[in-house]
Amino acid sequence: MIKSLPQAAVMFCSLLYLSSCSVNRAKIDDSLKKYFDENKVEGCFTMLNNSDGKVTVYNMKLDTMRFLPASTFKIVNSLIGLETGVISDEKMVIKWDSIKRWNEDWNKDLTMEEAFKVSSVNYYQEVARRIGKDTMQTWLDSLNYGNLKTGKYIDSFWLDNSMKISPDEQLGLVKRLYFDQLPFQKRTQQIVRDVMTQEDNTLYKLSYKTGWGFDENKHSVGWIVGWVEENKHPYFFVTLVRSADPNIDMRNVRMKITKGILTQLGFFKGEM
Repeated sequence: MIKSLPQAAVMFCSLLYLSSCSVNRAKIDDSLKKYFDENKVEGCFTMLNNSDGKVTVYNMKLDTMRFLPASTFKIVNSLIGLETGVISDEKMVIKWDSIKRWNEDWNKDLTMEEAFKVSSVNYYQEVARRIGKDTMQTWLDSLNYGNLKTGKYIDSFWLDNSMKISPDEQLGLVKRLYFDQLPFQKRTQQIVRDVMTQEDNTLYKLSYKTGWGFDENKHSVGWIVGWVEENKHPYFFVTLVRSADPNIDMRNVRMKITKGILTQLGFFKGEM
């Protein structure tokens, strides 16, 4: 049974915006430009230090510009799916539809946790179809997520440039997710935080979701959205990469840029 969003929650949620981090107090760090130049791409990077509220930005223009979220939308798709009961928990399996796709990791039955890790488009398209257009729109409105547009197709609006969101807005989303400040049950938010964990060791914990799609000009748009924790202190970050090169190895480029920047900023040593 799918749970509907209570009217009281809708009224409350309408007041809760995924407000972006204040760009007015941001420190512009142009030294980060070299990581994009080295890979012959353009893009931006933004980070919020939660302990002091300071924001570091490279390329403010792109930081406040909206792009398709691509697979970073799996964060919100997961939250809505769990909250409505469409996804029971991270172990819930959706059977493979037997349609062969380019990524072999998608061509099998997957749990939500597995689908999130391998970024299975078909798993989350089915989740979106089960959520339905009206329920999806209600939750997106309550979150004030990006431009709020679901477009014509419920199972592809985050991929076809109907839905768009800025890096700055993405930063606001993950910050609120980390602190249980989104209009979802704590269990829902905890499950999504857990599946976002990618690296966890004695020095740091790195949690994120990647995304890769194509804008209206067929340029690649790559994302890494998440946070890094050291000594129990979270730092929220977003990397956006854009390229006209049809042969770009986006998976490696976006990670190389992100880890290069985080290393320059002093992370991965357990000293932050």
